[in-house]
Amino acid sequence: MQVARRSGAVIFSVDSMQVYRGMDIGTAKPTLEERAEVPHELIDIVDPEVDLTVGEFQSVASERLVAHDAPVVVVGGSGLHFRSIVDPMTFAPSEPSVRAEFESLGPEDAIAALLAIDPGAGDHVDLANRRRVVRALEIAELTGSGPSERAATPEAEAIRDYRPKHPFLGVGIDPGEGLVERIDRRVDAMVSGGLVDEVMSLAPRLGRNASKAVGYAELLDVAAGRSTVDEAIEQIRSNTLALAKKQRTWFRRDPRITWLDADVDIEEAATYCLDRWHP
Repeated sequence: MQVARRSGAVIFSVDSMQVYRGMDIGTAKPTLEERAEVPHELIDIVDPEVDLTVGEFQSVASERLVAHDAPVVVVGGSGLHFRSIVDPMTFAPSEPSVRAEFESLGPEDAIAALLAIDPGAGDHVDLANRRRVVRALEIAELTGSGPSERAATPEAEAIRDYRPKHPFLGVGIDPGEGLVERIDRRVDAMVSGGLVDEVMSLAPRLGRNASKAVGYAELLDVAAGRSTVDEAIEQIRSNTLALAKKQRTWFRRDPRITWLDADVDIEEAATYCLDRWHP
């Protein structure tokens, strides 16, 4: 917000769950006042029943990037959504009926089918991850390209080398040892702010993607009678910590990001960014 205020920038959210209307408290969306002060994009773009793919997100983001003459501040923790904006990523087509066919295979049969198509697939796909094996089979069926062939394209090489399609300044803020305390405070604030009621009201409308969001999935178990509210809140804390660690690992791999400590002064951090960024 400080960088946007001082530069006239538009904020682009790359949070995979802030795209859903109504999912406000559990995704920690910026307030209406903040959105009135600084333009925000890629928030509230679809209803929670819709399973928005990363490819569809990228398409909307690309259209809106072109529509703005102002500098852009890209913010959020969903790594693939972030890279879909700044890197030369394209996403293979998807067809539910084809995916369902491969999902019906047993784990060993699915791996065997993938290796029959592409003997080197194990170098590019985690064969222990059933979801990724099924997706690789679906892509191969729809495009005729196996994982090895797709990994050898110039685009794939650019992605592996972190060569962006749009030059950018990358800054990360790492809470370090204070991560657990920050998560506890955030969960407490969301619960006191009405998270339970929000999830219960949305429960009948949440699609497959939205229902997997941390803070929502756990309380959906409460709605289904599989756990208590107190149990769900503790699980939210645990799952949020696991997600934060996963995000940290993802972004730490990116050599383009400079890291600042969480106790950095906000004004100083904004100045640091603006001094190095020339929109």
